[in-house]
Amino acid sequence: MNPHLPGPGTREIDVETLAGPHDAVVIDVREPDEFVAGHVPGAQLLPMSQITARVDELDRSRPLYVLCAVGQRSAAVVEYLLQAGFDAYNVAGGTYAWHRAGRALESGLG
Repeated sequence: MNPHLPGPGTREIDVETLAGPHDAVVIDVREPDEFVAGHVPGAQLLPMSQITARVDELDRSRPLYVLCAVGQRSAAVVEYLLQAGFDAYNVAGGTYAWHRAGRALESGLG
C-alpha cells in the first residue's frame, strides 16, 4: 500500500460537502508559499510539518476538514488526527478539486 494515499480508515468528504453548510474547522496543511498562492476561503494554515507540535491548538469540539493540494498530505494528517482522537476528514482532491469545481480561491494569508 502507498503510504501517501488514503488508507482504509481515512474518512473523506468531497468539495461539495466542504462548500456546503457545516460547522467544521477547515485546515490547510500545505506550506505557507502554497497557501499564499491560493487557498479555500476560510481555511486556516497549519503546515503538515507543524501538526504534531501544534496539535493542541486544534478545536476538539468541532469536526476538522483537512486539505492540501490534491489530498495526499492531508490524508496522512487525517490518519494522525484520527489516532489522536479528533473528528477529522480528508477533503478528496484538495485545493485542486475545489478550483476545478469552479470555486474561487483566496490569495495571501487570509
